[in-house]
Amino acid sequence: MPTKITAIYENPQDPDAFEAGHHEQLALAKKIPGVKRIESAKVWPKEDGSATPAYRVLDLYFADYDAASKAVTTEEASAFVSKVFELATGGVRLLFADVEEV
Repeated sequence: MPTKITAIYENPQDPDAFEAGHHEQLALAKKIPGVKRIESAKVWPKEDGSATPAYRVLDLYFADYDAASKAVTTEEASAFVSKVFELATGGVRLLFADVEEV
């Protein structure tokens, strides 16, 4: 079953700084062995314009759980995760999830 690793970023202290570093983060993600697909999305604010708890999400897709687990032990993943925590000044959650195709 395909597996994805998701980063859920809470609102950063400086959104402009986050966005400036986001492209480097994506370039690092592309270097992680076994990554099949990457999706990045910016979360819309609420209808009244106020921020939601999440600012951005980033999904890295792998063939299966074993491939994702192996990938996170690499130097490339270490460089990526370092950038994740550098940018995540508002907090971040990292999840492994099975992708259920319907």
